[in-house]
Amino acid sequence: MKIKIPNILTIGRIIIVPIFVFSFYLPGFYGDIIPFALFIAASFTDFLDGLLARMFREESKLGELLDPIADKIIVAAALILLVMNGTIKNFEVIAAIIILTREILISGLREFLAKGQIKLPVSNLAKLKTFLQMFSIAILLTGETGKKLINFQDYDAQTIGIIFLWFSAFLTLYTGYEYLRKGIDHAISQDKKN
Repeated sequence: MKIKIPNILTIGRIIIVPIFVFSFYLPGFYGDIIPFALFIAASFTDFLDGLLARMFREESKLGELLDPIADKIIVAAALILLVMNGTIKNFEVIAAIIILTREILISGLREFLAKGQIKLPVSNLAKLKTFLQMFSIAILLTGETGKKLINFQDYDAQTIGIIFLWFSAFLTLYTGYEYLRKGIDHAISQDKKN
């Protein structure tokens, strides 16, 4: 069986994760830039595999299964590493927990709704949330190098990254609530039928 290009990109995203984790522990400049570059590459392939699948009509069940898993693994790994090294700390950890909790919630909802052959379409607001989430994590991954390179009106890279992390957490709460409400409505309607 020939594996389609979108699926190769998705599998590549999963393969990147252990390399990404290893590179995070490299000292100095390389420990900042390599994880940043790998995360950007993974984020871009997330956009690209979906685009190619739609453009060439190469959607597949394998892609449908692996794509959300690949997204969640790289985001979860990045957030855990950033919390472990103190880049995300104190109350900022709440934003990371909100993002991770929503990812678990949506996975459960998709699985539940799939039994009733109901799809959970991705809203434009959820796409914005994903972009802000990837953007904030990417900036936070630049570490000390980012602090030296990125300064915008007295805000360094870490501060900008944390601000966008909170924005994405708030959007995460809102879009997660919308999805949860749809799931609960469906569950209640099913209960009424039985």
